[in-house]
Amino acid sequence: MTDTQHNASAQPARRRGLVIAVACAAFAVGMVGAAYASVPLYYLFCQVTGYGGTTQRAETAPSQVIDQTVLVRFDGNVAPGLPWKFGPNDREVTVKLGETRETSFHVKNLSDKPVRAQATFNVTPVAAGVYFNKIACFCFDNQILQPGEETDMPIVFYVDPDMLEAEELKDAPGITLSYTFFPLDEAEAPVAASKSETTRTPTTDQL
Repeated sequence: MTDTQHNASAQPARRRGLVIAVACAAFAVGMVGAAYASVPLYYLFCQVTGYGGTTQRAETAPSQVIDQTVLVRFDGNVAPGLPWKFGPNDREVTVKLGETRETSFHVKNLSDKPVRAQATFNVTPVAAGVYFNKIACFCFDNQILQPGEETDMPIVFYVDPDMLEAEELKDAPGITLSYTFFPLDEAEAPVAASKSETTRTPTTDQL
Protein backbone atom coordinates (compact mmCIF):
# COMPACT_ATOMS: atom_id res chain seq x y z
CA MET A 1 0.00 0.00 0.00
CA THR A 2 1.35 3.42 -0.94
CA ASP A 3 1.63 6.29 1.56
CA THR A 4 -1.19 8.08 -0.27
CA GLN A 5 -3.51 5.08 0.06
CA HIS A 6 -2.57 4.62 3.72
CA ASN A 7 -3.33 8.26 4.57
CA ALA A 8 -6.62 8.11 2.69
CA SER A 9 -7.76 5.02 4.59
CA ALA A 10 -6.66 6.48 7.94
CA GLN A 11 -8.65 9.70 7.56
CA PRO A 12 -12.13 8.12 8.07
CA ALA A 13 -10.84 6.31 11.18
CA ARG A 14 -9.49 9.56 12.60
CA ARG A 15 -12.80 11.31 11.89
CA ARG A 16 -14.74 8.51 13.61
CA GLY A 17 -12.43 8.76 16.62
CA LEU A 18 -12.93 12.52 16.79
CA VAL A 19 -16.72 12.19 16.59
CA ILE A 20 -16.72 9.58 19.38
CA ALA A 21 -14.48 11.75 21.57
CA VAL A 22 -16.69 14.82 21.09
CA ALA A 23 -19.83 12.78 21.80
CA CYS A 24 -18.34 11.35 25.00
CA ALA A 25 -17.30 14.81 26.19
CA ALA A 26 -20.77 16.22 25.48
CA PHE A 27 -22.38 13.31 27.34
CA ALA A 28 -20.14 13.85 30.37
CA VAL A 29 -20.95 17.58 30.49
CA GLY A 30 -24.65 16.82 30.16
CA MET A 31 -24.56 14.32 33.01
CA VAL A 32 -22.82 16.82 35.32
CA GLY A 33 -25.41 19.47 34.46
CA ALA A 34 -28.25 17.04 35.06
CA ALA A 35 -26.79 16.06 38.42
CA TYR A 36 -26.73 19.65 39.65
CA ALA A 37 -30.18 20.37 38.23
CA SER A 38 -31.57 17.32 40.02
CA VAL A 39 -30.44 18.48 43.48
CA PRO A 40 -33.60 20.54 44.23
CA LEU A 41 -35.84 17.74 42.93
CA TYR A 42 -34.01 15.09 44.95
CA TYR A 43 -34.15 17.34 48.02
CA LEU A 44 -37.92 17.77 47.64
CA PHE A 45 -38.48 14.05 47.05
CA CYS A 46 -36.53 13.07 50.17
CA GLN A 47 -38.32 15.68 52.28
CA VAL A 48 -41.71 14.33 51.28
CA THR A 49 -40.94 10.60 51.47
CA GLY A 50 -38.24 10.34 54.15
CA TYR A 51 -36.17 8.38 51.62
CA GLY A 52 -32.57 7.47 52.43
CA GLY A 53 -32.52 8.61 56.04
CA THR A 54 -33.96 12.06 55.42
CA THR A 55 -34.90 13.73 58.69
CA GLN A 56 -38.29 15.13 59.62
CA ARG A 57 -39.37 18.75 60.12
CA ALA A 58 -41.26 19.71 63.27
CA GLU A 59 -42.97 22.92 64.36
CA THR A 60 -42.67 22.39 68.12
CA ALA A 61 -40.78 20.24 70.60
CA PRO A 62 -42.40 17.07 72.00
CA SER A 63 -44.09 17.20 75.39
CA GLN A 64 -42.23 14.16 76.70
CA VAL A 65 -38.53 13.92 77.59
CA ILE A 66 -37.19 10.61 78.88
CA ASP A 67 -33.91 9.70 80.56
CA GLN A 68 -32.76 7.42 77.75
CA THR A 69 -29.95 9.14 75.81
CA VAL A 70 -28.57 8.86 72.30
CA LEU A 71 -25.25 9.98 70.83
CA VAL A 72 -25.66 12.29 67.83
CA ARG A 73 -22.67 12.90 65.56
CA PHE A 74 -22.40 15.66 62.95
CA ASP A 75 -20.71 15.73 59.57
CA GLY A 76 -20.35 18.55 57.02
CA ASN A 77 -19.32 18.43 53.35
CA VAL A 78 -19.30 20.63 50.26
CA ALA A 79 -19.87 19.43 46.71
CA PRO A 80 -17.15 19.89 44.06
CA GLY A 81 -17.20 23.39 42.64
CA LEU A 82 -18.44 25.09 45.81
CA PRO A 83 -15.69 27.34 47.27
CA TRP A 84 -16.88 27.05 50.87
CA LYS A 85 -15.35 25.63 54.02
CA PHE A 86 -18.05 23.95 56.10
CA GLY A 87 -18.13 21.78 59.21
CA PRO A 88 -19.76 21.23 62.61
CA ASN A 89 -18.80 23.24 65.68
CA ASP A 90 -19.69 20.19 67.78
CA ARG A 91 -18.57 16.84 66.43
CA GLU A 92 -21.01 15.01 68.69
CA VAL A 93 -23.50 15.60 71.49
CA THR A 94 -25.40 13.31 73.84
CA VAL A 95 -29.10 14.14 74.16
CA LYS A 96 -32.08 12.72 75.97
CA LEU A 97 -34.88 11.41 73.79
CA GLY A 98 -37.40 14.22 73.38
CA GLU A 99 -34.91 16.89 74.52
CA THR A 100 -34.62 19.98 72.33
CA ARG A 101 -31.00 20.79 71.54
CA GLU A 102 -29.26 23.51 69.54
CA THR A 103 -25.91 23.21 67.81
CA SER A 104 -24.32 24.91 64.82
CA PHE A 105 -22.09 24.54 61.78
CA HIS A 106 -19.40 27.03 60.76
CA VAL A 107 -19.18 28.06 57.12
CA LYS A 108 -16.91 30.40 55.17
CA ASN A 109 -16.96 31.60 51.56
CA LEU A 110 -13.38 31.20 50.33
CA SER A 111 -14.02 32.98 47.03
CA ASP A 112 -14.08 36.64 45.98
CA LYS A 113 -17.68 36.40 44.76
CA PRO A 114 -21.07 36.02 46.46
CA VAL A 115 -22.14 32.38 46.33
CA ARG A 116 -25.55 30.80 46.89
CA ALA A 117 -25.90 27.17 47.97
CA GLN A 118 -28.40 24.67 49.32
CA ALA A 119 -27.72 21.99 51.92
CA THR A 120 -29.04 18.46 51.54
CA PHE A 121 -29.02 16.14 54.52
CA ASN A 122 -29.60 12.64 55.81
CA VAL A 123 -28.99 10.53 58.88
CA THR A 124 -27.50 7.11 59.44
CA PRO A 125 -28.69 4.55 60.27
CA VAL A 126 -31.33 5.37 57.66
CA ALA A 127 -34.05 3.93 59.91
CA ALA A 128 -33.40 6.78 62.36
CA GLY A 129 -34.51 9.40 59.85
CA VAL A 130 -38.17 9.24 60.86
CA TYR A 131 -37.23 9.88 64.51
CA PHE A 132 -34.83 12.77 63.96
CA ASN A 133 -36.79 16.04 63.94
CA LYS A 134 -35.53 19.53 63.15
CA ILE A 135 -37.40 22.59 64.40
CA ALA A 136 -35.02 25.12 62.84
CA CYS A 137 -32.24 24.55 60.32
CA PHE A 138 -30.17 26.43 57.76
CA CYS A 139 -31.05 23.60 55.38
CA PHE A 140 -34.68 24.78 55.17
CA ASP A 141 -33.60 27.61 52.85
CA ASN A 142 -30.77 28.28 50.44
CA GLN A 143 -27.92 30.35 51.85
CA ILE A 144 -25.92 33.24 50.39
CA LEU A 145 -22.42 34.14 51.55
CA GLN A 146 -20.68 37.30 50.43
CA PRO A 147 -16.98 37.23 49.43
CA GLY A 148 -14.92 36.08 52.41
CA GLU A 149 -17.96 35.98 54.69
CA GLU A 150 -18.08 33.41 57.47
CA THR A 151 -20.79 32.66 60.00
CA ASP A 152 -22.31 30.04 62.28
CA MET A 153 -25.47 28.35 61.03
CA PRO A 154 -27.61 26.87 63.83
CA ILE A 155 -29.92 23.89 63.90
CA VAL A 156 -32.50 23.05 66.58
CA PHE A 157 -33.50 19.40 66.80
CA TYR A 158 -34.77 16.55 68.94
CA VAL A 159 -34.89 12.77 68.69
CA ASP A 160 -38.38 11.34 69.06
CA PRO A 161 -38.83 9.12 72.16
CA ASP A 162 -40.67 6.64 69.92
CA MET A 163 -37.24 5.56 68.68
CA LEU A 164 -37.07 3.32 71.75
CA GLU A 165 -39.69 1.09 70.15
CA ALA A 166 -37.71 0.62 66.92
CA GLU A 167 -36.27 -2.89 66.97
CA GLU A 168 -33.87 -2.14 64.11
CA LEU A 169 -32.23 0.65 66.15
CA LYS A 170 -31.81 -1.09 69.50
CA ASP A 171 -28.15 -1.95 68.82
CA ALA A 172 -27.30 1.25 66.95
CA PRO A 173 -24.26 3.03 68.48
CA GLY A 174 -25.74 6.44 67.70
CA ILE A 175 -27.04 8.70 64.95
CA THR A 176 -24.96 10.62 62.42
CA LEU A 177 -26.47 13.73 60.84
CA SER A 178 -24.68 14.62 57.62
CA TYR A 179 -24.99 17.75 55.46
CA THR A 180 -23.68 18.48 51.99
CA PHE A 181 -23.86 21.97 50.46
CA PHE A 182 -24.40 22.15 46.69
CA PRO A 183 -23.81 25.32 44.65
CA LEU A 184 -26.79 27.04 43.07
CA ASP A 185 -26.83 29.61 40.27
CA GLU A 186 -24.15 32.07 41.35
CA ALA A 187 -25.49 34.75 39.00
CA GLU A 188 -28.65 35.01 41.07
CA ALA A 189 -26.77 35.98 44.23
CA PRO A 190 -27.17 39.73 44.89
CA VAL A 191 -23.70 41.27 44.56
CA ALA A 192 -24.57 44.22 46.79
CA ALA A 193 -26.54 42.25 49.36
CA SER A 194 -25.87 43.08 52.98
CA LYS A 195 -25.71 40.53 55.76
CA SER A 196 -29.23 41.50 56.78
CA GLU A 197 -30.47 40.36 53.36
CA THR A 198 -28.80 36.97 53.61
CA THR A 199 -31.05 34.06 54.57
CA ARG A 200 -30.38 32.96 58.12
CA THR A 201 -32.03 30.45 60.40
CA PRO A 202 -33.19 31.83 63.79
CA THR A 203 -31.57 30.61 66.97
CA THR A 204 -33.54 29.15 69.86
CA ASP A 205 -33.91 32.59 71.47
CA GLN A 206 -35.51 33.92 68.29
CA LEU A 207 -38.07 31.13 67.94
